[in-house]
Parts: sequence; structure tokens; C-alpha cells
Amino acid sequence: MAEKHKDFKYGEDQLSAGLALSLARGHISGKLSPVTREKVRESAQIVARIVEKGEPVYGINTGFGPLCTTRISREETRVLQTNILKSHSVGVGKPIEKEIAKLMLVLKLHSLAKGFSGVAEETLDRILWHLENDVIPLVPEQGSVGASGDLAPLSHLFLPLIGLGKVWYKNEVISTGELFRKKGLNPLELGPKEGLALINGTQFIAAHAVKVIARMQRCLSQADIIGAMMVEGLQGSIKPFYKELHQLRPFKGNIHVAHRITALLKDSEIMEDHIDCDRVQDPYSLRCMPQVHGASRAAWLHLKELLETELNAVTDNPVIIDEELTISGGNFHGQPLAMALDYACLAASEIGNISDRRTYLALEGNSPGVPKLLMKETGINSGYMILQYTTAALASENKGLCFPSSADSIPTSLGQEDHVSMGSISGRKALQVIGNVEKILAIELLTAAQAFEFRKPLKSGKLLDEVHQALRKKVPFAEKDRVFAEDIEKGIQMIREGSLLQLVRNAAEKENLSIESPYSAEFEVF
Repeated sequence: MAEKHKDFKYGEDQLSAGLALSLARGHISGKLSPVTREKVRESAQIVARIVEKGEPVYGINTGFGPLCTTRISREETRVLQTNILKSHSVGVGKPIEKEIAKLMLVLKLHSLAKGFSGVAEETLDRILWHLENDVIPLVPEQGSVGASGDLAPLSHLFLPLIGLGKVWYKNEVISTGELFRKKGLNPLELGPKEGLALINGTQFIAAHAVKVIARMQRCLSQADIIGAMMVEGLQGSIKPFYKELHQLRPFKGNIHVAHRITALLKDSEIMEDHIDCDRVQDPYSLRCMPQVHGASRAAWLHLKELLETELNAVTDNPVIIDEELTISGGNFHGQPLAMALDYACLAASEIGNISDRRTYLALEGNSPGVPKLLMKETGINSGYMILQYTTAALASENKGLCFPSSADSIPTSLGQEDHVSMGSISGRKALQVIGNVEKILAIELLTAAQAFEFRKPLKSGKLLDEVHQALRKKVPFAEKDRVFAEDIEKGIQMIREGSLLQLVRNAAEKENLSIESPYSAEFEVF
């Protein structure tokens, strides 16, 4: 996560994925400073003067999309902005997670507060009110093609501003009308361009990308920990993680992963026990963790860097530079994030793929002292055999989800929008894949810990020992078959909460050890 931050100034401060999550979760508060408010007022006044002049400017006094040549009278400009929210609210499917909808509000507020969109100060205050009071609009998950902004989801997000749609209020879903009666609120009357400014932008895609960054980072960092546990449990070689090797092919991600795994295996009696064994080399799923995990780390870092640019960008259209210059461009196009999300989706899938291979490896019984299927008495017991069926199923499902959404484009808006990014689908799929990877890693965690038990009385290193002890408080060693689904759920909970990361951090602090690499600031902070 990002470092601690005091009040965040929308439109002024630099936003990151970690800060966006902190704002959405109420860990820090956000405000509109006097400087920002003045910029917003000036931008709204420019739009008002454009309307007075009557010169055609897209979205202010013209129709939208293929109706861009249709002139709108001064009197109808306000009606136009309300109608666009209604007509574009065509989303279908289940509502997105409440936190993602809240992130959309945070990201849109930050973008509008830059002062290039011509929205009224009152509109920003109402969005801020929704955030501060945890009144979050319901947004359907499907309907955006990720090009002319995330039109459908953003329309649903802002229906409550005009008294329509539904919201989460005190953990219940109610109509906006009912909310207004409870709170004594009135709908806003949107001014010229405001409706268009609200729905043009990449905030649906970007909000999903924020969640991808957070959840994928937890998976990547915990995959290193679990992989190190598996190296220990199967008595793999530590040499493939030596810095001397990775200095010869100095990819940042590879160096970072190798450094972490070496630190995690430090002082392990299990590793010392076979330091002079005659095994020449391990299978790739153990030996090539720096290369495979490191490549996925690079994809994550690429997305993080692009996302930070996007979070602090103006993705509205048209953009109000000044009274003389209004630009109708394509800053709303989701391609930059769409392609990076597809890359991250593939990278996450590969973490699950290699994890499944390590789980399979643990079941083979080819490591001295570790029984086949990780159980001594098999036949009447199936041991951990079927857990790997689940990882195989999840890994296969992920492969099917890896087709890049950004490789597709279906023209919309009667051909006016003839190339679209489909980035909204990229974001949703990436989160699906990461959810599966969390489950795969949980199963590898269980199998690695089971393999470790057969190394006793030899001890693990001090950092991994903390993980073993914490897991055993939740999931006991299995001497015979039981309902393993219950164990898996406990493992999944640990992965999703990032428990392994915290355990290792606490142990490192306690033992005055460090697993920090020269690239930790890039790969462990967002």
C-alpha cells in the first residue's frame, strides 16, 4: 500500500492506487481546496460564456456521438445534460462491488477537480457528500465498450445526482427517491456540459485496475513466500536464487524475487541438511521462480505505472482549456489501460499456472522423505490428490479468460466510435483470474506446509517458521482424509487478507532481518 497521507486534496495532490483505496475505505479523507474550487468555478464560467456566444462546441450546444452536428438551443442545453444520463444508463448484469463503485466516485471527483471539465462546484460537492456519507450508487457490471468513456456505468453512477437510480445506504439498497426523502435532499439541475463531463472518462476501467493492482500484488508477494516454502518442503536447491546468477540477466523482477526467496530460506536447517546432495537440478516450477514470478512482477509494474498516469489525468471530452480553446479529442479512450490489464491478466494466470505445477510436484513422492500424495497411509486415504484437481480446473479456467479483450473492437455510435478498447471487460476478467489465483495459491500453501511436516525435526528458517505456525493454528496436519474444502477456505482467507505478508514482516522485524531488495519500493508499494 501507499505511505500514510493526511487530507487528500482532490484535483491537486498526486493520486496512486493505494491512496485511492485509502480514500474509498475512509482511511484518509479528501477535500476540495479553495484553489481547486476557484479553478472549477472558472471552468464552469467559461462554459456559460460559450453557451451565451452560441458558437457550436461539441457536447455543450450540440448533440452527442453521431448527433454531433445537431445544434441545441440555449434553452435546451440543460435538458440535454439530464437526458444524457437517462439515455446512457443501459448497463446490465450484477452490480459491481460497492468498493469499486466508490473508487469510481473517488477517481471521477479527482479528474473533474482538475478544472478542465466545466462542471459546477455544487456538483463536485454532491459527489463528495456521497463519499463522506458512504451513499454509493448501484452500477451494473456490463455495458461499457471502454472508448467514449465508460458511458453506461458512469451514467448509472451519477443517476442519483438527478434523483434517479439506486444506492447502497446503511448496507441496504434503496431508491434515490427514498434516500432524498430520508436526507431532505433535492436533485441537482445539471448545467451545460455537466452530464457529458460526468459520463466521459475511464473511471470504470481505472477503478477495476486499482483493485487489480492491490489484489495481484498480494498474490505476487505471497507466491514468493509459498514458493520458498515448497522449495524447503521438497528440499530443492537454493543455488538458482543466488544473486551471482541473476546479475548476469538483471531483470528487476527476477532480482527482486530471487532476493526475497533467498532471504526467506536463510538459516533453514532443512536447506542446510542437503547442501551437498547429488541432485543436479530441480524441475522448472521450483528452479525458475525468479524468471516466471519476475516476469509477472514486470507486468504488474507496467500496469501500476500506467495507472498512476491515468488516475491523475483528465479523461473528459471535450476539454476546456480556456475560452478560446475547447478540444474535442480522445482522452476518454481506454486503450492504454485495456492493453495493460490484458497483460496483467496473463501475468496473474501464469502465477496460478506455475503454482499448480508445484502442487503437482509435491504429490509425486519423488522428494526423499515426502510420501506420495503427502500422506503415509494411502489407499484407504487419497491424501492431497484431489486438491490438485481443483488447481488444475482453476488454472484451465484462467487460460480461457486470458484472451485479450483489447484485441477486439466492435464499432458503436453509428460508426462515429469506430474503434473501441473493450477495457471494461479487460478489468473484469483480470479480477476473475486473480480470484482464481488466490484459490490456487491457498491450495499450494496447504500442500507446501504438509510436505514440510515430513522434514521434522529439522527446522524451517525463522521467517517461514512464523507462517507454518500461523497456518497450523487454523489448519492441522492431515494424517488421514477429511473434508479438505474447509482447509482450502481457511487458506483462501489468509491469501486474500495478505496474512502471509504480515507474518513475514512481523518476523523480520522481530529477528532484525530483511527481505527488502533494491527494487522493493517499486514492487511492494503502490
